[in-house]
Formats: sequence, structure tokens, C-alpha cells
Amino acid sequence: MNAAHEQDHASPATELSERDREIIAFERQWWKYAGAKEQAIRDLFDMSATRYYQVLNSLIDSPAALEADPMLIKRLRRLRASRQRARSARRLGIQL
Repeated sequence: MNAAHEQDHASPATELSERDREIIAFERQWWKYAGAKEQAIRDLFDMSATRYYQVLNSLIDSPAALEADPMLIKRLRRLRASRQRARSARRLGIQL
């Protein structure tokens, strides 16, 4: 088997960077950290909450992240979809 063929069968979870894996682990148990989530994000990842959520949103859409932690990623997708529906409804003046 040649190297290119072996790479085709590499697990998508290996496509996640170390930071991506740390973010997934953090999302799994962020509530265990004392204080506000935004402060923990700044302390652990040295990024703004806005940037963290941008990275998290791209991870939520990532097949590699889904493979790495399917239950968490599916839950985060449901939460995101629910928030998007609520925002759209508010914009349209609809009560959910």
C-alpha cells in the first residue's frame, strides 16, 4: 500500500488541530470552569469570545469534529439551529 492510499483511509479526526481538539474538550465540560465562560475562553485559548465562537461554528460543521465527538457536535448543531430559528422568528415578529 502506498503512502497516498494510506492517507485516503486516515481518520478525519486526525484532520483536527490540537487547538480544535482542545476546543471540543472545552465545550464538553466548560461549565466545570469557575467564572464566566468568556473569561475561561480568554484564559485557555488566548482569543476573544467572538473569535472562539467563529472557530466553534466552523468546527460544528466539520465532519472531522463530528467523528471525534458525535454526541457533542450533534447537540451543538441542534442548539445552533434552535437559536437561529428563534432569531428569525423574533425578526419576523413571530411568537414561538
